[in-house]
Amino acid sequence: MAIKLSVDDAARSAPRRAPRLRPGAWPGWAAAVWGILFAAPSFAWAMGMTLGARTTVSPSLVKLADDRVAWFVAVLWVTGLLKVVGALIGIGLTRRRSGGIGRLVVFCGGGAAVLLVWHGCLFVAHGLLVELGSRPVAPDLAGLTRWYLCLWGPWFIVGGLAFAVATTRYVRRLDARGELRRYGAAGVLGALLLSLTSMTTGIG
Repeated sequence: MAIKLSVDDAARSAPRRAPRLRPGAWPGWAAAVWGILFAAPSFAWAMGMTLGARTTVSPSLVKLADDRVAWFVAVLWVTGLLKVVGALIGIGLTRRRSGGIGRLVVFCGGGAAVLLVWHGCLFVAHGLLVELGSRPVAPDLAGLTRWYLCLWGPWFIVGGLAFAVATTRYVRRLDARGELRRYGAAGVLGALLLSLTSMTTGIG
């Protein structure tokens, strides 16, 4: 005797697919948007449009962009592309990534968090010291220092925190064996070493 299943019975018997985890979704997207917004000025300045840079960036850098100095224009394009890569890392942290890709986004996310927060804090600290009169600055650069204190410093810190939260949430949700933590720690330590080297040598 043939047994006919109703549509409802068939639907109940069909295996349900488990929803795919989306670790760190909103901070990852925040980091991605931050990277795209930050890349836009680099590309604009590389193409000769320095609107907004004259009052917020060092005049010597603006002059290099205005004069279309080849090496500096190349640096602007490269930095813009790196910021786009940062946006892709942020997107990578919004959902489960398998194998080497997952390890790579955790490594880069941890490193980006440290580098951005580090440089943002340096900008803020320098601006505060200038505003408090503890560090001298040329009169024509006083206004520029305030931009680094109130705009660029906080902007770097916000981006770094977005990467930090996205990476932390990704690791906490998917790192059952502790493997991703090691990659994240390696990225953090590498960024710290790079930052300390930059500070002690004055390069970067």
